[in-house]
Amino acid sequence: MNAINLSRRFFIQSSLAASGGLMLGFHMPMAQAAVTDAKPWKSAVTGVEVNAWLVLDPDGSVTIRIPHTEMGQGGMTSVALMIAEELDVEWSKVKAVFADPNRHLRNDKEYKVMSTHGSQLVALQHPHLMQAGASARERLKEAAAQAWGVTRDKVEAKQGVLKSGAKSAPYAEFAAAAAKVTLDKEPAIKDPSQWWLLGTGTQRLDIPNKVDGSAQYAIDTRLPGMVYAAVKASPVPWGKLKSFNFDAIKDRPGVIAVVDLRAVEGKRGQPDLQDAVAVVATSWYKARTALDMLPVEWDFGEAAKVSSKSMSENAKKVLGEKGILTKDDPKALEVIAASKKVVTADYERPFETHLRMEPINATVHVQDNRVDVWSPTQDQSAAILLVADQLGVDPKNVYAHPMFLGGGFGGNGGGGTGVTRQAAEISKRLKRPVKVLWSREEDVAQDKQRPMSAARLSASIGDKGLPEAIFTRALWYTQDKQNQIGPATADYGIRNMPYNIPLRHHERHNLDTHIPSSTHRGPGANQTGFITEVFADEMALAGGWNPLDWRIEMTKDKADWQHVFKTLKEKANYRTDLPKGEGMGIAAVECHGTIAAACATVSVTRRGVLRVEKIVIVADCGHVINPHAAKEQMEGAACYELGHAWVGGLDIRDGRIVNTNMDTYNILRMDQMPEIEAHFALSGGKKWGGMGEPAGPPVPPAVANAIFAATGKRIRTTPFRQYDLSWA
Repeated sequence: MNAINLSRRFFIQSSLAASGGLMLGFHMPMAQAAVTDAKPWKSAVTGVEVNAWLVLDPDGSVTIRIPHTEMGQGGMTSVALMIAEELDVEWSKVKAVFADPNRHLRNDKEYKVMSTHGSQLVALQHPHLMQAGASARERLKEAAAQAWGVTRDKVEAKQGVLKSGAKSAPYAEFAAAAAKVTLDKEPAIKDPSQWWLLGTGTQRLDIPNKVDGSAQYAIDTRLPGMVYAAVKASPVPWGKLKSFNFDAIKDRPGVIAVVDLRAVEGKRGQPDLQDAVAVVATSWYKARTALDMLPVEWDFGEAAKVSSKSMSENAKKVLGEKGILTKDDPKALEVIAASKKVVTADYERPFETHLRMEPINATVHVQDNRVDVWSPTQDQSAAILLVADQLGVDPKNVYAHPMFLGGGFGGNGGGGTGVTRQAAEISKRLKRPVKVLWSREEDVAQDKQRPMSAARLSASIGDKGLPEAIFTRALWYTQDKQNQIGPATADYGIRNMPYNIPLRHHERHNLDTHIPSSTHRGPGANQTGFITEVFADEMALAGGWNPLDWRIEMTKDKADWQHVFKTLKEKANYRTDLPKGEGMGIAAVECHGTIAAACATVSVTRRGVLRVEKIVIVADCGHVINPHAAKEQMEGAACYELGHAWVGGLDIRDGRIVNTNMDTYNILRMDQMPEIEAHFALSGGKKWGGMGEPAGPPVPPAVANAIFAATGKRIRTTPFRQYDLSWA
């Protein structure tokens, strides 16, 4: 019998074809088609380009070019919605395709920014994205006005039709003329009160392709003559490759070559190379099998003595030492020392990994006059610059082919691993297209991890049961004592917690580690939010307060926080009188300009089996352009952070990560997923907060506080699975 390679995707596609499956108006070029065409949208565009962002087709459809990454967060739909809102066209006529990163760089960043990170796509980019649509609309009106002999203000542009008096025409009729129009000034974008499309709730454009299996990811790339590389870097990050014995595997089936990759002295950034060895073969399975059999000798250095235990012990020691002073009310320490009631607690969270659904991969084809790259980065233009730098070529001759990403979570920001450089270097040496695919073990071991964090907090409780003064000292472990990663520092959210505590004293430590660190969904807030919000509960209960009422009292001069807490009180029906074994917990964290509060309901059996029953989340991001997608993001962020806090956590021994696959680094399982309710408490105005991350950080502390309410056992470290939660 002939062997059949039947993938899940092939099965879905075949099943849908057989049953008359329907794919709706969204075009995504196949990876194979992109081999010979540097402009991946070309086959979808048949009309006239009005500006770099959009093309008007003769049939009335509008093709919108999306410069941002689609990694499951609905970014393509958000961009298309914002432009369509201003252009004023029927949503059913909109098609979306990826913009060309090479064009972006070649034309001095024509699309302004291609990076997709930090919950900033809508929050920060909406002005120029919406103006692209508004500008096209006004150019169309001007072109029609000139043809009809009227002023532009006498022309109406609505739902793809231009009108003035008895005259009317579809947009496409004036597209060519509009492309030549120069406006005196660019139009202002609409006020949210004028929206007709935004805010209504729209199905994501990418969903049909993902349901029927036609969606293409970088990992799907197939090129003529392509070979595969399996890579193993030093298990202890930044260890040195001493030797390997190619003779031991050279006769293995399909093996073509072994390539050594070397770190560049002083280059220790996210996408830089570490010492590694790659086996190249005719299939990835053959490459990986041979790699596992390849004798390799490493020099791990002093880092091999480090473990999670040693770092935790050192953290406890350092928390007793004076740190860098970043906030000081001189009387804070005096008041605490003289107080009759003081609450003190130490907290710790471990390193945590991104664990994206799509394993780390990249395909690069180095040719004489051009280089093509398929890489799942959160900035496709960054992939071009990385490859150009690695090969020493002009970025104008490097072409990135945007695809869907199977998750990012900050880990692919700017090309967040060395895989793209690895693929470029191997393709250069072998003079043929190469796909590099990291095993899941390599993915976890060589990821840029969320930093390990710890803190000590003390607060004096006054006569009204409210804190009068607080002392906080925080630390984190980062490679080369990095002071800041993205928006995060060791004291992010601790030093500036929102509660009105009269006197504050804060210090921080930056501790060195060989473990590479990077941004991680909700950077800073994801770790320190747990610390501050569990301690907030401890302060509230020590003063005899209901934890939710305490938070309302402690933010009474902050209207947006008040609105969020009071909405949560209404929606969650928070109670403190549940029977033993059941509990509700509250937490709230501000992240990327958005306030998110969570109420978790848990049950814990007498034997200590935890079940998270329900999570209610309320968020204020100012404005929401697509409620469906926003709620999906809230649910996803909650699930992501709950998984890390409940069952996650990296285990480092002998300088290396030992739990490198999903059997040992756990993620939330389907039977652990709680019911999630998502609500908005929007303040509007000029506030534009992010939505991809903020709902995550309050979930772990809300669950930890609920566990205390159910069992009386206080959770101050994660993951929760390490605790004995049994009760009598």
